[in-house]
Amino acid sequence: MFDLVRPGALALLLASASPALAQKDASAPIEVTVDSARPGSKIDRNIFGQFAEHLGTGIYGGVWVGKDSPIPNVRGIRKDVVAALRAIRVPNVRWPGGCFADEYHWRHGIGPAKDRRVTINSNWGGATEPNSFGTDEFMDFADQIGSDAYISVNLGSGTVAEAAEWIEYMTADPATTAGKERAANGHAAPYKVKYLGIGNESWSCGGAMSPDHYVDVMKPFARFVRNYNPAQAADGPGAMQRIAVGPGDDNLAYTESVMKAWKAHDWAWSIEGLSLHRYTTGGGWPTTQPSTGFDEDRYALMLKETLGMEETIAKNAAIMDKYDPAKKVAIAVDEWGAWLAPDPGTNPGFLRQQNSMRDAILAALNLNIFARHADRVRLTNIAQMVNVLQSMILTDKEKMVLTPTYHLYRMYLPFQDATFVPVTFDAGVYSQGDIKLPRIDAVAVRDTAGRLWLAVTNLDPARPARIAARFPGLQVRAARGEVLTAPRVDSVNSFDAPEVVVPRPFAGKADKGGVLLDLPGKSVVVVRIEG
Repeated sequence: MFDLVRPGALALLLASASPALAQKDASAPIEVTVDSARPGSKIDRNIFGQFAEHLGTGIYGGVWVGKDSPIPNVRGIRKDVVAALRAIRVPNVRWPGGCFADEYHWRHGIGPAKDRRVTINSNWGGATEPNSFGTDEFMDFADQIGSDAYISVNLGSGTVAEAAEWIEYMTADPATTAGKERAANGHAAPYKVKYLGIGNESWSCGGAMSPDHYVDVMKPFARFVRNYNPAQAADGPGAMQRIAVGPGDDNLAYTESVMKAWKAHDWAWSIEGLSLHRYTTGGGWPTTQPSTGFDEDRYALMLKETLGMEETIAKNAAIMDKYDPAKKVAIAVDEWGAWLAPDPGTNPGFLRQQNSMRDAILAALNLNIFARHADRVRLTNIAQMVNVLQSMILTDKEKMVLTPTYHLYRMYLPFQDATFVPVTFDAGVYSQGDIKLPRIDAVAVRDTAGRLWLAVTNLDPARPARIAARFPGLQVRAARGEVLTAPRVDSVNSFDAPEVVVPRPFAGKADKGGVLLDLPGKSVVVVRIEG
């Protein structure tokens, strides 16, 4: 197969690949076998969720420009950003943080704009926080893009009562005092809150709590922060899902403590998910890897670290299986992505970075790992949506550009709520210096209409790859879809050249009941299999 660079990494990806497929000639076709008759787990559409924190220009300038802005908007929310996000069917948005959430007091952001409290965002660059984008504006934004709300409540510096009153404000009947206040602010009908995040990174910026202390603090939030929307009745199909804080990277102590408590919980409280945060930094903190102008050594280093997501999920899932073999509690990877050095000349606390073809490949590898673990991973949120870290969209005043990562998400639309289909292949080897990586990665799904899709990523930036895709028991006529690639791995979509990295049509050639797919180097191909 290939030389694993970390013990256990990519174990599930290759566990079923046959040694008979081993490549003796690097130029020979790589055989990929899709077992379309043996479906796997459902891939929850919520693994394609987004994250929008009050950080830099992620909200102000990226989403919110104000009702009087010359930039086209609906009630202060950018039209161009809304249209772009609707096109990729964003399933959920996590808001208002992040570290910001554990210092956010929701009452500062409701009511007339002139009465809102102006504060300082002490987490991110010391910026002024006008609170002009608050609860009602966020819920309006979520409705405009067709997304569910994932609300992170303030466990770190707030109280159970404050969080409970916030969700009451959003979900209570308009006949109640809380509902009347919401109606007076322009929205009589109760909002829906699909996910409730009970704190954020409580092991660090959320309060530096020990795992057992966090559990003790978390339980009252899980008990008393109630959703009053009749459409979200407890134990019903639309019930709000409570997400407890889990680990950052490979620290498993939170997973152990939270799941042990969940196993022993009684009727009074529960959770439905456990968060997991894992960024690709290429060397830890503070981040120094550039988002443009990097060489192939840095490219390979970032992808090697990215593939560690497989082992991180597997380790956490193994602990969860001890306490929850029925997999009732989901893993929510609600922060992930490339965290790179800030763009030169920008406020370093705003975490603004460019987005390249490397980032699209990084995203594909992560999404494939989530799909392989779909039985446990049922929610993820890439960090972040606009103008921050590995974003979908970059804006500059009236300008907007879609990043390579955005295009990758659009190509993966058939994966939303699809059924995982087993794939076996010999990944081959891509070597760069001392780093050895799989040359390719592949996943397949059946979409909600029953159509078969195959996604293949070629990690090697220099060598094209010919894929011989076989579908036992299925007569295949063609494969049609899109390919995302670029002349260089650091190619970006920029305001001056907005079409550097965009998907283009791609087709395979019928071959003995299968198809041949000729992939460029550093590319992602997603095709529909036509039988």
